[in-house]
Amino acid sequence: MKITVCELPDERKAFAAAWDDLVEHVHDANSGLVVLPEMPFSPWFAHSDRFDRSVWAAAVRAHDEWEHRLRELSPAVVLATRPVDFGNERYDEGFLWEEPVGVLSMHAKSHLPDDEGDREASWFDSATAEFIPIEVRGLRMAMLIGCEMWAPRGYDAETVDVLAMPRSGDRVGFENCLQRARTLAQQAHAYALSSNRSGDFGGQAWIISPEGNVLGMSNASQPFLTMDIALRATKVECRHFDVFAY
Repeated sequence: MKITVCELPDERKAFAAAWDDLVEHVHDANSGLVVLPEMPFSPWFAHSDRFDRSVWAAAVRAHDEWEHRLRELSPAVVLATRPVDFGNERYDEGFLWEEPVGVLSMHAKSHLPDDEGDREASWFDSATAEFIPIEVRGLRMAMLIGCEMWAPRGYDAETVDVLAMPRSGDRVGFENCLQRARTLAQQAHAYALSSNRSGDFGGQAWIISPEGNVLGMSNASQPFLTMDIALRATKVECRHFDVFAY
């Protein structure tokens, strides 16, 4: 299967232009799976420790409006995250999109930083720490969102084909995050695939083998990376989950 990871800008005008380039790249490469950065369809706002409902609502609205454009990447499966309201609670929710089903809730972020310049705990509620892969097209896919890479447990007890890691910057430095991702890929026996925001957020999307080897990384001059990796769907009945228990 051909896999695409990417780095996309935070600034909205630049993002719109980069999106068009990404769509062209995905179709030219005939990608079957695309990983996007964490909450890609709005500017990143969790650097402030003051929750602003209007900013939150704008981010939710932007992701709702961009959702229909995911079909531009079809027939690829798309993995990313989005801000969602769940009653009086707010979550950073990982999702999977595929045609014709649409968006499927996959995993909600449970490990939230609360450091200077990174105040996710002021914006999101922490979800129950559940790490259950979802089967799609005969492949077992899982997700760790941003700093969940540093959570005390994950998918090491599961058999996983793809471990997606959408990011919005690297809180503890890129090299530390890359080494951690290599370890997690080995523990889960999975391909670790990560996309990130570019510019001040650091960029450098990666594809890591189940043995922990870095197969490729994006950079500022080549923000999209596609590789053909040995993912072989098994003959299993695929289970789709469209409700996530927070």
